Amino acid sequence: MTISAKPHYDLLDGLRGVAAILVLFYHVFEGFAFAEATNGVGSGIITTLNHAHIAVDFFFILSGFVISYAYDNRWGQMSMGQFFKRRLIRLHPMLVMGAVMGFAAFAFVGFERWDGTMAPTGWVMMALLLTIFMIPAVPGLPYEVRGNGEMFPLNGPAWSLFFEYVGNILYALFIRRLSTKRLAALTLVLGVLHAWFFVGDISGYGMLGVGWTIDEVNFWGGLLRMLFPFTLGMLISRTFKPMKVKGAFWICSVVLIVLFSVPYIESAGGVVNLNCLYEYVCVAFIFPLLVWLGACGSTIEGGKATHRICQALGDLSYPLYIVHYPIMYIFYAWLIDKQIYSLSHCLGVATLVVVSSILLAILCLKLYDEPLRRKWAHSSGGNSESAGKS
Repeated sequence: MTISAKPHYDLLDGLRGVAAILVLFYHVFEGFAFAEATNGVGSGIITTLNHAHIAVDFFFILSGFVISYAYDNRWGQMSMGQFFKRRLIRLHPMLVMGAVMGFAAFAFVGFERWDGTMAPTGWVMMALLLTIFMIPAVPGLPYEVRGNGEMFPLNGPAWSLFFEYVGNILYALFIRRLSTKRLAALTLVLGVLHAWFFVGDISGYGMLGVGWTIDEVNFWGGLLRMLFPFTLGMLISRTFKPMKVKGAFWICSVVLIVLFSVPYIESAGGVVNLNCLYEYVCVAFIFPLLVWLGACGSTIEGGKATHRICQALGDLSYPLYIVHYPIMYIFYAWLIDKQIYSLSHCLGVATLVVVSSILLAILCLKLYDEPLRRKWAHSSGGNSESAGKS
């Protein structure tokens, strides 16, 4: 059954792309901190764009907005099975590609774990299979092949897709059925729990960066980390009243860069972790405002250049996010081996990492993802996710 398309918010596509690029740069600087920690020569704290990991929380808000806008009033036109098929068509091809890229990157370094030992090929193949089917690895078991505790050791960022899938399932089963008032109540409760968990630093990480592994704290923290912004995005979509905002894309982009560039905020003890509080304020208050501003803006008013930029960034955002980290694994191994801990000592290599990540994402998008999604979407009656490319 064909579902008619709604107009979509181009600026939200563009902002997703900006956030994805900032995640790419964040992971470059994460490499220096990781090399320091591995070689025991520094604090292991990321010092540049160190808040860019909460771009994932921005993605969750955008996802909630897009899903609510695209599907809330269409359940009479499609079944739950059709909804899940559409989401799989949108998300899973690139997730499989990211897993394959991760396998190739691990093979490139000889299946060498972070501790210098070699992972058996059979367990690496098992890790690939489990990643393709979104089955997380339990830390310490043989199929957690890198030995770093990652939920998906061949492609670390896939953890957020795991929770994205959980959010989609919960949306289809019950959240979509809630009235706007009940959705607001649920969002409020989740916001309080989110504040208790993160501002109180239950994880002990000193930041919102939980969910990447499958231990108890990370699972429940990751679930909260997804559900609060996801329902918040839904609530914004349901209550959204647009007004004209000129230059919304550029305003929001600059704000994201500034927010992510704020230095780590040290805490002097007590029950409130100041760095976590800052990131909570970003997620609970500033990101929703940016989504609202982005939805109010128009690429038509911004001119053809802004429209093309937002379209290109939106197309690039998901492929870049899901395929860049295998390149980072190779980069990190090189940094550790060469004992390099700053950008000034490897500017050329770091530039190559960034450029190659973007080019790889473009190639995967144009030669694999778009053709495959067009083929599958045609067979399922089209793709209706028109608010933005979630």
